[in-house]
Amino acid sequence: MSEPTKHPNITQAMVDAFDEYTHLTLDRRSFMDKLTKLAGSGAAAAVIAPMLAANSAQAAIIAPEDKRLFTKDLVFAGPSGDIKAYLAVPADASGKLPAVVVIHENRGLNGHIRDVARRMALEGFVAMAPDLLSSAGGTPEDEEKARGMISALDSKTAIAEGVASLDYLAKIKSSNGKVGAVGFCWGGGMVNDLAVNAPQLGAGVAYYGRQPKSEDVAKIKAPLLLQYAGLDSRINAGIEDYRKALEANGKTFEIHVYEGANHAFNNDTSAARYDKKTADLAWSRTVEFFKKNLS
Repeated sequence: MSEPTKHPNITQAMVDAFDEYTHLTLDRRSFMDKLTKLAGSGAAAAVIAPMLAANSAQAAIIAPEDKRLFTKDLVFAGPSGDIKAYLAVPADASGKLPAVVVIHENRGLNGHIRDVARRMALEGFVAMAPDLLSSAGGTPEDEEKARGMISALDSKTAIAEGVASLDYLAKIKSSNGKVGAVGFCWGGGMVNDLAVNAPQLGAGVAYYGRQPKSEDVAKIKAPLLLQYAGLDSRINAGIEDYRKALEANGKTFEIHVYEGANHAFNNDTSAARYDKKTADLAWSRTVEFFKKNLS
């Protein structure tokens, strides 16, 4: 009789190595070499690596065909050409609703972010997730390729397409014209960029996103909800300078640091980093924040 398969022990050092890899400071081979040393063998590393990564086959929390929603893929004009996007609206909406742009991680507009847009729509918002890789040809199926494409994006182009997404969503028939933005990882950094560059932003929620330059904080108009993972030392290094700049400039903001949580704690397709308790609390704060500031 064979022994039952043991659940591999995933350490914080392994999670940190994966974070280093996904943000392109380690290539795939170097990451696997490092993971092999941490795991003790190549076989163990091969089991652990998929648990650290996001699994695109993971079932959606809100099914794409959910009858409570109207969803569609659309294309609208941006400053550098057409922008692809995914729209989700409550099917029984009566009257105009507040709107939220959902900004993807560094893997582009994938199934998980579409699912997040559907979740937001079920909370009573017009939700749109733009593909900010549209100017580079759109999000590919290969997530490693998508990360490379994100890294190569011109930041001014990405910001301009984010601003165009806000403006487009404000004019949709079901929108009340008040538009917020929520973003995750790379998208969290984009929310901060939009806060600096888009005075029309109604409210911004940044999940574990890089912070803007302190000298740019004075330009921010929107109230901000900034949500961080306690174990995310790379991103968290910028929190205090950001806090001080926001306070010095009299900005409206909240900062929450979730102790014991990892970067990408909201992404339920990543078995090793997803933290349901933290994700649920952060989501409830996100919805409450948008309802307060966009209604």
